[in-house]
Amino acid sequence: MTRIAFLDVDGTILEHGSVIAPSTVEAIRQARANGHLVWLCTGRAEADIHPDVVAIGFDGAISNGGAYATRDGETLVERPLPRGDVDALEAYFRAHGIHYFLQTHDAVHASPGMAETMEEFLRARHAQRAEELEALGLPSDIDHRQRDLRAVDEVDRDRVAKAVFVSPSPDTVAHAAAELGAGFHVIPGSMPLPGGSNGEIGMAGVTKGSAITEVLGVLGLSATDAIGIGDSWNDVEMFEVVGTPVAMGNAEPELQRLAGRVTTAVLEDGVHNAFAELGLI
Repeated sequence: MTRIAFLDVDGTILEHGSVIAPSTVEAIRQARANGHLVWLCTGRAEADIHPDVVAIGFDGAISNGGAYATRDGETLVERPLPRGDVDALEAYFRAHGIHYFLQTHDAVHASPGMAETMEEFLRARHAQRAEELEALGLPSDIDHRQRDLRAVDEVDRDRVAKAVFVSPSPDTVAHAAAELGAGFHVIPGSMPLPGGSNGEIGMAGVTKGSAITEVLGVLGLSATDAIGIGDSWNDVEMFEVVGTPVAMGNAEPELQRLAGRVTTAVLEDGVHNAFAELGLI
């Protein structure tokens, strides 16, 4: 029986921005060799997926938190934000002094100060994790720079899929949800920011779960045949629509509870162990 696995990227395949456990690569390739389908299912823009992840080989990709899905160069799902919603988001960010990214299918566009904020965060995080990586026998000399960010002034505002923000305020997720209204899907991001917050904002109803449902329909597969593995709040809707949801061992306890099934952490063979337990390899 052919099954299909949807894999989050950051915190599931990738750790530290660019480190992949060798067992993850082996598991994905073996599962596909065994006749199963493996799709990426990420909050990133497709153009922003790390090349080492792309090189593993996948049957398709859901990106931008469900706004897009592609297979073999064909676009199966395309749900950009209405132009008026993009204008409302930027007005909100500017009014509250919040740095942000606007993501399209093809690129990531940074507001003034956002690239520097992210570089500082990544540098500090890499320094904290270097000893752990070395203990696991993985490279610790990670390049912390952002890849190919473009200025927000260059974005096509008719093609924006979602926004990612970094705020100095600890309660911006709740505040943004209340102020922007029900037309937006506002969730916490995955970056720990002492004294601040980060999050993702997309169109209400456009999630990883909505895209998975559309993809399964195109492929003629049932949700009972689908596995979803992730570690972040943008994976909640994925957990809700697949027959077998799996949280990573590094996911927050509440996300693990929502999934019901938990594998080991991203650098502790989490994907491999999940695939083995579920019979894909």
